[in-house]
Amino acid sequence: MTCGGGWGDGRGETDPEDRVLHPLPRAAWLAQELLTTFEGDLAEVCLVPATGGVFVVRLGDRVLWDRREQGFPEPSAVKRLVRDEVAPGRPLGHVEAPTPDPDA
Repeated sequence: MTCGGGWGDGRGETDPEDRVLHPLPRAAWLAQELLTTFEGDLAEVCLVPATGGVFVVRLGDRVLWDRREQGFPEPSAVKRLVRDEVAPGRPLGHVEAPTPDPDA
């Protein structure tokens, strides 16, 4: 994955919902999480500033997550998607721990 080309002009569409969303801090935190989790498997993680609440996770030319279609992701969901592409079979630790049964 490389930063640069193919990202458009950096401007996203706007709607009233987008005016209250500020995904950059979340994107920066998620980028750090991905770089830490997949150290040695990812060459880089790019943050591309845009307006309009744009939050898209790409791996190469593939879109793994798009907020406009799927809402904001849980970090574990993005980690699973990236893992399945760059390091299939790698355990993600507590992210994949089974959820305790509240009725047990």
